[in-house]
Amino acid sequence: MKLAIGNDHAGSDLKKKIVNLLQAQNIEVVNYGTDQNESVDYPDFAHPVGKSIQENKVDLAIVICGSGNGVNMVVNKYPKVRSALCWNTELAALARSHNNANILAIPARFVSEEVAIEMVNTFLTTPFEGGRHQNRVEKI
Repeated sequence: MKLAIGNDHAGSDLKKKIVNLLQAQNIEVVNYGTDQNESVDYPDFAHPVGKSIQENKVDLAIVICGSGNGVNMVVNKYPKVRSALCWNTELAALARSHNNANILAIPARFVSEEVAIEMVNTFLTTPFEGGRHQNRVEKI
């Protein structure tokens, strides 16, 4: 699996932990995020993630900013993107199983590192159920 990750300054520390987790699972990570804690503009790091999904360069992606809202709004501008802003594992599971989300948006300032890691694991391991949900996803 190949996964893109993008973040602004609010997500740098959490991104590093997530990248370590992904690499330990032999997931190839394309890092579009900043590695610094100095203020940057989140669209500069979210657009490349959205493009990577749009152009089928990666299978899934993760975006992180303080609230999760900004990066989520940016990536959802791309037609093939279905990004879900999640703050617990239940939402991450439903985003994958019911909505076939291909990007997980994480609000770094509102979830603990532990919850973020659990959401990533849930997002990566939950399959899309298809069935009645397929028709709904096609209408997006």
